[in-house]
Amino acid sequence: MSKIVLFNKPYGVLSQFTPEGKWRALSDFIPLKGVYVAGRLDADSEGLLILTDDGKLQARIADPRHKLEKTYWAQVEGMPDEAALDKLRAGIRLADFTALPARVRRIDEPPGLWQRDPPIRYRAAIPTTWLEIRIREGKNRQVRRMTAAIGYPTLRLVRAAIGAATLDGLALGEWRQIEGSYRDLQGKIA
Repeated sequence: MSKIVLFNKPYGVLSQFTPEGKWRALSDFIPLKGVYVAGRLDADSEGLLILTDDGKLQARIADPRHKLEKTYWAQVEGMPDEAALDKLRAGIRLADFTALPARVRRIDEPPGLWQRDPPIRYRAAIPTTWLEIRIREGKNRQVRRMTAAIGYPTLRLVRAAIGAATLDGLALGEWRQIEGSYRDLQGKIA
């Protein structure tokens, strides 16, 4: 069995063990050696990060060819209508690739969601909307680029799940180690 670490990454933390510039590193939170990130999150994104000691498992989690669904909660500026969301559902052309169709729906602010530090910018005249976006890719800043392409920039982005692995029971900045396999992450019995 592979060693798998689930981590609830705060804003301002890099998906690496070495700090850089103003950003903190995973080593500030996870004292384990020999585990590596499987599917990065930008420093300004939050939520579920998976680390493993198994290189093949790491590649399978991160590689879009294996179609492991990733669930994001995106707080966007404005109030997208169904026509805007349908563009994401159909697959949207970005500058360097066309994103595959996403599963998208409006949601209330996720229950139990922690306060971000620092908080997002607040403008009284411009409302925000929470979206749940499920994709099977994971290219650089993809969700942010997708919402911007339909005219609703992402203000806050939280990855809530990767396959069957979720943030459930993980407070901000906490991690836990599980034993498992790729099939476990898909939600199947190993």
